[in-house]
Amino acid sequence: MTIREIVKSPNDILTKKTKKIVKFDQNLAKLLDDMYETMLENDGIGIAAPQVGESLRVAIVDLGEGEEPIELVNPEVLQTEGSVIEIEGCLSFPELFGEVERPFYVRVKAQERNGDWYELEAEDYEARAILHEIDHLDGILFDSKILRVVDPSELEEEVDE
Repeated sequence: MTIREIVKSPNDILTKKTKKIVKFDQNLAKLLDDMYETMLENDGIGIAAPQVGESLRVAIVDLGEGEEPIELVNPEVLQTEGSVIEIEGCLSFPELFGEVERPFYVRVKAQERNGDWYELEAEDYEARAILHEIDHLDGILFDSKILRVVDPSELEEEVDE
């Protein structure tokens, strides 16, 4: 496994719609493994292929908490419900945090690294992370959704409370 460099904004690869995966092989497995290691190394909870320089429809979300990482290959959003505004950050915007409105619930269909399809339902923080990464795959960056920029000192205050 290789830790890759995170692509930072502004960079064209981050604003382009990604290509669908059609070949489920060792190259895809290596990309997923590299992305996971890169995400962990950078203290992320999610990462999309464009963030490591690959314009492919692949993302990973890992909230920790003893759960297996969620590998999203060719994900499609089937349903969303509700709405909540929370603070987000992004590995491609290391110093930017902001309040973003996203659905509270999401149901997605995606493929495993071997090509098998599965469906997943998620709520709250997990739904937010999944939708953030799927946005990356569609060339949509979280800075375009920020309702209010949050100063890093505000994040420290929330942790202290």
